[in-house]
Amino acid sequence: MRRRSLSNRIFGANTFWIGLVLVALILVFSVISPDAFPTLFNFQRLAIETAVLLVLSVGMTFVIITSGIDLSVGSVLIFAGMMSAKTMDALSPNDNAINSGWGVVTVGLVVALASGGAWGLLNGLLIAKAQIPALIVTLGSLGAALGAASLLNDGSDLRNIPTVLKRALGSGTSFQYVPNLVIVAAVITLAAAWLLHTTRFGRYTFAVGSNAEAARRAGIGVTGHLVKVYLLSGLLAGAAGFMSLAYYSTTAIAAHTTDNLNAIAAVVMGGTSLFGGIGTMIGTVIAVFIPAVLRKGFNIVGVQDYWQMIAVSVVLVSAVWFDQQRRRARNQLL
Repeated sequence: MRRRSLSNRIFGANTFWIGLVLVALILVFSVISPDAFPTLFNFQRLAIETAVLLVLSVGMTFVIITSGIDLSVGSVLIFAGMMSAKTMDALSPNDNAINSGWGVVTVGLVVALASGGAWGLLNGLLIAKAQIPALIVTLGSLGAALGAASLLNDGSDLRNIPTVLKRALGSGTSFQYVPNLVIVAAVITLAAAWLLHTTRFGRYTFAVGSNAEAARRAGIGVTGHLVKVYLLSGLLAGAAGFMSLAYYSTTAIAAHTTDNLNAIAAVVMGGTSLFGGIGTMIGTVIAVFIPAVLRKGFNIVGVQDYWQMIAVSVVLVSAVWFDQQRRRARNQLL
């Protein structure tokens, strides 16, 4: 019984169906364009393009399982990237980090994580201790973090990114074919899956999302745990910001303005309930690839990008409807 329960927590009821959707999309585009879509290069690009969003979505999975929301992750990513880039510039000769070495890059990574963590900690304190609704707090952080990032460089992107960072992480590969950016995202995701599905922290996350008052009466420090969850979301947004610097070789502000919505969509499509208490990391991983496959497939076959927005919206609404039906069926049995 215990083993089956663990299996259900890891894979979830919705994971199988969302996996079928992804496989079906890949098969359809492969049949329509067999020379362009099912290629090693195309799948490498798909993996690289989803790596940053996957890291954001991992943090969002924890937040939504607690029945919360974090609208600020895209802006926090931009702020953390900008802080990291400005720091690396300041530590480099002539304020130009292009030729800087690994010492400067390491400091930049620490600054990115600290910057993201600071916003996450602020969100957590305001939500858990001040008891301000998560929607309002993170909506405020969305604007504040984006505004702060814009002020740091007068609203323009910073392009002086160390070449060693770009070559090693942004465009580097290991085992001949595997992009290093994808390896970093995979390691972070596996660590988060372990944390969510096998540790006390993960059990507390599910308990808080299922019933916060019951969790509190069971001895769980709900306030402290929520602060930790939003701190984790901020740290991962900081890591994603650093990964974005490596990939784009710039702070790429315009590229991340809708990342918060994309992360929420991926998490919900992957089977994590907006009502809290239910979610899987593997579902999030699968769902992150659906918009990327649609975008890439539509581009290859010559369909306008607008259709991708419609298709993702249909899948998202269907996932929420399925979740509601599942909750109603469960409540009727109880």
